[in-house]
Amino acid sequence: MAVSPCILQRLRPNLPPLLLPPYHYSRSHTTLTASASQKHRPISPDLVALEYADLNLSHRVSPELGQVRIRQHVNPLSASFSAPIEVPDWSQVFRDPTLPLMVDIGSGSGRFLIWLAKRNLDSKNYLGLEIRQKLVKRAQFWVKELALDNVYFLFANATNSFKQLVSTYPGPLMLVSILCPDPHFKKRHHKRRVVQKPLVDSIMNSLVPGGQVFMQSDVLEVAVDMRNQFDSEANSLEHIDELDSTVLCDSDGWLLRNPMGIRTEREIHAEYEGAKIYRRMYQRHV
Repeated sequence: MAVSPCILQRLRPNLPPLLLPPYHYSRSHTTLTASASQKHRPISPDLVALEYADLNLSHRVSPELGQVRIRQHVNPLSASFSAPIEVPDWSQVFRDPTLPLMVDIGSGSGRFLIWLAKRNLDSKNYLGLEIRQKLVKRAQFWVKELALDNVYFLFANATNSFKQLVSTYPGPLMLVSILCPDPHFKKRHHKRRVVQKPLVDSIMNSLVPGGQVFMQSDVLEVAVDMRNQFDSEANSLEHIDELDSTVLCDSDGWLLRNPMGIRTEREIHAEYEGAKIYRRMYQRHV
C-alpha cells in the first residue's frame, strides 16, 4: 500500500516537508473527499490502519455487531444519558486494580487506548469512557480478542459518571485525556461540550499530585475553550513546558508534538489534510 506524505515524513524526519494534496473538508464530519486527480491516493482511513497496524484489528469484527456506523454528534444532555452508570467491580475489570489509571474521555473506537495498554501491560491501567454504545461494544470485543487485562471501556456520559467511577478506583488517577471532543459548533449547543466546570472540578478532585491532563482539538475554538477551563486551575496545575524546558511549544503556548507516542484517529484525519492540532498538557502540583 502506498504511504502518504505525512506518514513518510514521520518515518523519515530528515526529509524536507512535503505538501499534501488539496482536500475538501467539513469540520462537522470526518469525511474526506479527494479531487478526481487524487482519487488513487490513500485516504485517511487507510492511514489509520497503517498507524495501528501492529494491533492487527482490521479482521477482528464481532459478527453480532456487524458494521459499526458512527453517529458523529451525540447530545450528552438528552435524558438517555442523564443517569450515572453503575460502578464496575474493579477487581473483575483489571488484573491489578491498584495500578496507576489513565482515563480517556470520549475514547471513540478505542484503538488509541488499546495501543497504549498493549505497551504498558504491567505498569498502568486504562479506562475509556464513550457515549456511543456500539463503539464501546466493539472496543471491548477487541480487548477480549487481544486478551488484555489492563484496559476497559464503558458506555458512559463522563460529565455524570466520571467522579463516581474514579472515586471508587483503588489506585491513583495519573492521567486524564480529552482528545478532539465533539465540537458542537452552534452557539446554542456549546453547553453540550464535554469540558465544562463540573467535569473539570471532578478531574481536579481526583487527580493525584504529579497527575496530568492532556487535551487537544483540531478546532481552535474548542481548544481555546478547554484551555481556558484548565488555565483557570493555575493554583493547582502547571503547563508541562513550565516544568520541562525540553517541551516545545509555539508562540501561543500550544504543544508542537503529541506526547503520547501515537496519534488518535481524528488526529490522523485532520493532519492528513493539513489541519493544525492544538494541544496542552497540564500537571498537578506535587
